[in-house]
Amino acid sequence: MSYELVINSTSSEVSTALLNDNKLIELHKQGLDDKFNVGDVYLGRVKKIVPSLNAAFVDVGYEKDAFLHYLDLGPQYKSMNKYVQDSIKGKQSTHKLGYNKIEPDILKDGKIKEHLSSNQLIAVQVTKEPISSKGPRLSAEVTIPGRYLVLVPFSEKISVSQKIKDSNERDRLKRLINSIRPRKFGVIIRTVAQNKKVAELDQDLRDLEQKWAKMFSELKNASPRKKLLGEMNRATTVLRDELNKEFTSIHVNDESLFNELKDYVKTIAPDKEDIVRLYQGKVTIFENRGINKQIKAAFGRKVNLKSGAYLIIDHTEAMHVIDVNSGNRKATNADQELNALDTNLEAAEEIARLLRLRDMGGIVAVDFIDMYERTNNKKLIENFRQFMKEDKAKHNIQQPSRFGVVELTRQRVRPETDIKTTEKCPSCLGKGEVQASILVIDEIEHMLESIVEQNLRKNIHLDVHPFVEAFLKKGIKSIQRKWFLKYKKWITIRSMTSLGILQFQFLDQDDNLL
Repeated sequence: MSYELVINSTSSEVSTALLNDNKLIELHKQGLDDKFNVGDVYLGRVKKIVPSLNAAFVDVGYEKDAFLHYLDLGPQYKSMNKYVQDSIKGKQSTHKLGYNKIEPDILKDGKIKEHLSSNQLIAVQVTKEPISSKGPRLSAEVTIPGRYLVLVPFSEKISVSQKIKDSNERDRLKRLINSIRPRKFGVIIRTVAQNKKVAELDQDLRDLEQKWAKMFSELKNASPRKKLLGEMNRATTVLRDELNKEFTSIHVNDESLFNELKDYVKTIAPDKEDIVRLYQGKVTIFENRGINKQIKAAFGRKVNLKSGAYLIIDHTEAMHVIDVNSGNRKATNADQELNALDTNLEAAEEIARLLRLRDMGGIVAVDFIDMYERTNNKKLIENFRQFMKEDKAKHNIQQPSRFGVVELTRQRVRPETDIKTTEKCPSCLGKGEVQASILVIDEIEHMLESIVEQNLRKNIHLDVHPFVEAFLKKGIKSIQRKWFLKYKKWITIRSMTSLGILQFQFLDQDDNLL
């Protein structure tokens, strides 16, 4: 099993693809002007208290006010709030908490109006990005995640990931962290800290303390809506959480981002510095690695399986619905029950991948092919849970209902990745009629003639659908060669699976649209 990270940086966004054995398992798109990412800390202003919800709406700069529930204040809200207010007023002289009094925990069944008031300033952390018409979801319990540890202010508790089973290792980590942690800071020890040396853990802890110090400096004389602490970009976050010995390569097409990632990998895993590689190919990096084709195959309403079976995925306001169909799958067993089990197991593995890839959250109902033996249903659920183990999002898979539907919930912290895989005809705009497709060549040449006359660039690239590319390059006396003889300029033609058959685009040597 090998993992690869492929990063495509454009003028408008950074797309990050995580591959497992060349199979796409995660896709993140982050606009260069995106705000309110999970983990960002803001100085918000309380706009409205809603006693019926036991919650408040907070202005953090988004068009919709963010939501803060009483239970998300955190037990140490009083201590944190006093620290924030004193820092803003200049009464807090240092970021260190050694001399700060830890206030009593707030009641679990208390009322939000007892702790918050309108126009009050409060430090909040984004726990869920804006989704649809809803604003961000917030928490007043600020935590700072690192590679191996998570720093929790105003706490004396040291927690160890439940995935670390070895009791001796758990005790070692607790003793080690307790000896180096700053006063009145709690620490959550992550799974990747297992068997790490004290120097590595200490460095991670120092880095986290520096982030807390940075937040303190931003707090002084801070104004409402100000970002106090920003989460790393999505690519770096994936590396922080996923980088392990199974990572074989990181490919990136932007030099500045390449240098940034190389420095970061050098910091957290010096032995893996060489796996970061700069891509300088002529076609886009996603096209080169076959990712565009995988995206089109995985994000449609219908997703085909290798065996010939297929999935139908529909979305409603309340839930996601997935239907498993055997399609034209060739039966490998004489027993229909076993064939249904094989199809369901294959579907379960693909569904686990798609949930993670498409970042589908909330309620998901899966209608597997009916099976009548209890042992087969049990085997299906056990395997489904095993397939979902790699998913970092919290999830809960229920036993099949009496109608054979498997229900599950999956944590939703950001909008679902939605990529349109159907193509609207560029000629008829969905009306159902197009001009003769062969005339697209004439359109391309007319545009090319205009570009050449303007003498805009020395190098010109033409991106077209693979079928059109094959037509333009066909034979010794190809259209591409005729263009060269006519315009005295070689036109580089590249196939692009992301384009429709009648779509095309001209670009310069820097991949800017002409």
